[in-house]
Amino acid sequence: MKRIIDAHIHLDHYKEEEISLIMEELDQTHCSNLISVSFDLESCKKNLELAKQYSQVKPTFGFHPEQEIPSDRDVAALLDWMSENRDEMAAVGEIGLPYYLRSENPTISLEPYIDLLNEFLKFAKKWDKPVVLHAVYDDAPVVCDLLEKHNIKRAHFHWFKGDPLTIERMLKNGYFISVTPDVLYEEEIKQLVINYSLKQMMVETDGPWRFEGEFSGKMTHPAMIHESVKMISKLKNEDLSFMYKRLYENTKLFYRI
Repeated sequence: MKRIIDAHIHLDHYKEEEISLIMEELDQTHCSNLISVSFDLESCKKNLELAKQYSQVKPTFGFHPEQEIPSDRDVAALLDWMSENRDEMAAVGEIGLPYYLRSENPTISLEPYIDLLNEFLKFAKKWDKPVVLHAVYDDAPVVCDLLEKHNIKRAHFHWFKGDPLTIERMLKNGYFISVTPDVLYEEEIKQLVINYSLKQMMVETDGPWRFEGEFSGKMTHPAMIHESVKMISKLKNEDLSFMYKRLYENTKLFYRI
């Protein structure tokens, strides 16, 4: 059975009819679970609703870093809500640092985002939850510092991009990455797949984010992961059936689902 798990999707950001379609087609897609990550408190609540409606949805709760820093009151409200609903929470996320936001506006200070990330990591450690990270390029070593500081082992760097030294550090620390459908056409991602340990790899869509190449103009759907698995199998020179099994089991073990 070519079973898959979408290790990172923003299911709550799809239109209602798109959510219905994705969920209706999940069985024929051979997708057993969706790790649906949250953007803010409203997003957390929506993902919890979806998880109650669909048993295949495993929600994660957090605050996406590529947006304006929240007020102290909003942070407190979010953390309180997460604490109240932690039994339903597969992980803390999506959390991290605002690389793209700061690329557009370099005057934005990184310190408040580091402080916020520290808070989330502290709670993740306390609750024994994995973390879903948005941390690319120059931000990745900073996040590695914080993970080491809080002694967090179960870290998932989604759609990762970074330098060889950081990749080596992440591998040594046992951190996981997940690969999106852009592995079909992005040389940088292909090289990452070649260099990263298969034992620490998962697959994702990051939907509803859209892709190029053969996926251009199409709604991002978990079914696209099958093409990613084929490409990873080719890049790793591994049997396709073995690849499906390994990526599936990696995700189940990491998220304890």
